[in-house]
Amino acid sequence: MTLKGSLGGSSLMRWTRSTGLALMRQLAKFGVVGACAFVIDVSLFNILLYAGDSPLLAGQPLWAKVTSSAVATVASWLGNRFWTFRHTRRPQALRELALFIVMCTIGLGLSLLCLAISHYVLGFQSALADNIAANVVGLAVGTTFRFWAYRQLVFTHAGDDDIDAVHGSTAELAASETRG
Repeated sequence: MTLKGSLGGSSLMRWTRSTGLALMRQLAKFGVVGACAFVIDVSLFNILLYAGDSPLLAGQPLWAKVTSSAVATVASWLGNRFWTFRHTRRPQALRELALFIVMCTIGLGLSLLCLAISHYVLGFQSALADNIAANVVGLAVGTTFRFWAYRQLVFTHAGDDDIDAVHGSTAELAASETRG
């Protein structure tokens, strides 16, 4: 029996539409949380490297990026845990935070790789070049990885009815199939 035959054509379309809408809502929330974390990250990065007469981490763009990313990571975890992925957050917050930090660290590594290549290999050492490498190119690569990792590896707990809230109910599919 085919998937279309077992679910019914219109049921499959409704399920696909509702799943797509749920994913789009989740992506939008992820984007808002990410935008807030981005502002924290970029602001702190620039403050540490360039603010004042004697910036705290002047001439140390990698350490500035690690520090700003660490602060942004905590803000991002809180936003994603309590808003974006609230239906699938793990009951063990510390374990979830540890997984989140590992995935953020990998994302940070991707961003640092872009920054290091730009700054040290290619010799682009201006404030603009550092920001483009770390906060545009590196951010795009890291963000793509992180969304995938959060959905697949971090926020994966299925509560009683939490899965239905995110992915659509199989009971609804069966009921809609019997209705027509």
